[in-house]
Amino acid sequence: MIMLLFLLLFKLIPANCLDSVQGRIVGGYTPSPNSIKYIVSIQSSKGQHFCGGCLVHKSWVLTAAHCNIGMDQMMLVAGDYTLGVFEGTEQYSKPLSLVPHPQYNRSTNNADIMLIKLSAPIELNRYVSLAPLPKQNAGLLAGRVCRVSGWGSTSHSGGLKPLILRTVKLPIVSTSRCNSSNSFSGNITTNMICAGSNTGGKDACKGDSGGPLVCDGRVYGLVSWGNGCGDPRFPGVYTAVSRFRRWIDQTIYSTFSRCLKSAGLFSREV
Repeated sequence: MIMLLFLLLFKLIPANCLDSVQGRIVGGYTPSPNSIKYIVSIQSSKGQHFCGGCLVHKSWVLTAAHCNIGMDQMMLVAGDYTLGVFEGTEQYSKPLSLVPHPQYNRSTNNADIMLIKLSAPIELNRYVSLAPLPKQNAGLLAGRVCRVSGWGSTSHSGGLKPLILRTVKLPIVSTSRCNSSNSFSGNITTNMICAGSNTGGKDACKGDSGGPLVCDGRVYGLVSWGNGCGDPRFPGVYTAVSRFRRWIDQTIYSTFSRCLKSAGLFSREV
């Protein structure tokens, strides 16, 4: 009954500025509850999910720069699985500051990455953990299968978004193929990676923005942009996290220099 009421209320939410960052996981499946422990739901001040992110430090969330709708309009939820249903695993925090990458370009989507400092640290437990990150400039071979997760819509037409977290497995697409005249025609920069099925039908789009693309257990990408959803000619485009690993560390630890040698505060390189 509670689920039905939530669905009905959700349909009444009017379209607004959040539409530009809403999107979908298409062709995926539902993972077991709280198995993706580092994922974060970024919600409006009214509780509407509009972007994803991942916890990289107990006081910092990594997401896409285009998810910035203003600090006062955002709430971050760790440990969530079913939106709109309190499960006792959720932890809430408002942003203390937003740090988009200084080279972020809204027109080209280059350097589409942002760190969010939390006003209250997240407690790490059996439901919430930190996201391991790749080394600086670590690459991925085409064909490597990765997984992207989010609460975006499950249909190509952008229908009603699911309440339960979903995930989909996708192979990495070479930059040369993604940049070809049959695809993105040179618009893929060195700060981006592509992932998508050769046959289409599996993808992430805008509304899953900022969500993690995980390869070999590490967050190599953040959902950034694309052309349609699930089109085999146009794979999803992700911010290449490994290009910004040094910036991430410097941003976080510039204010926590005394904590650099503390264990468990951040998923350091192995």
